[in-house]
Amino acid sequence: MRLVWLGLIALLSACAPLEPLKKEPPPAPAPKVTETQLREKADQNFTLGLRQYESGTYDDALKNLTSSLDHGLLPRSEQASARKHLAFIHCLANRNVQCREEFRKAMEIDPQFDLTSAEAGHPVWGPVYRNVRLQLAAATAVTVDVEKSQPTLPRPEQLLADGLLKYEAGDFDGALKLLQDAYKEGLTTKANRIRALKHSAFSLCLIRKLTLCRNEFQKIFEEDADFDLRPAEAGHPSWAQPYAAARERAWKARDKAARDAAKIK
Repeated sequence: MRLVWLGLIALLSACAPLEPLKKEPPPAPAPKVTETQLREKADQNFTLGLRQYESGTYDDALKNLTSSLDHGLLPRSEQASARKHLAFIHCLANRNVQCREEFRKAMEIDPQFDLTSAEAGHPVWGPVYRNVRLQLAAATAVTVDVEKSQPTLPRPEQLLADGLLKYEAGDFDGALKLLQDAYKEGLTTKANRIRALKHSAFSLCLIRKLTLCRNEFQKIFEEDADFDLRPAEAGHPSWAQPYAAARERAWKARDKAARDAAKIK
């Protein structure tokens, strides 16, 4: 009889209505990140990355400077600065391809971007930087060869580019010929004409042809009366004196022309 009652109890329990399953509350929506917060984070990463670079912790600096560029929210000047320091880090690690790419991006982001004289003269990244700047400067004069559908440089600009490469490689005689030919054949921009004359003068001074070096500097002042070398360039022992002599002569000629013009009036 006891077994019968137990069976009935079990049967009634099985037939009892099941309690509804409790629903889990929906997950809370993820907090929205505002542009202001992203901008602040980018600025923090940028500042921290620069501090880490200065302290020599380059791996950490690399991470933070890269993160600061993620959303493109830094001002252009700061983006270029971040790219510059990333280039320095890559060059110091012998990653020249990445170094070149960061310099290129810095120049494209900020047309006014330039290294200081001390930075440009650095033996590790200085040559890489100058080569990238040279290539971008030459690219401004690119034309299109319709038959080959390939970009080509006008001959004077190509001679200039080749001459500057030889100059950077220390082949001053070879550079001199190419640079002077580029100038004679007619470079398309004033900036390129001055660049050719300047490095032609440098080459002449470095091979101890000082009078010809001074004459090249004088041609520069004929192109641009307000021309001046960068401080690091002006103090170079090989051409400081010929440059100073050419500048003084140009200034005297300009003053005389001004006095003559005043007399005519």
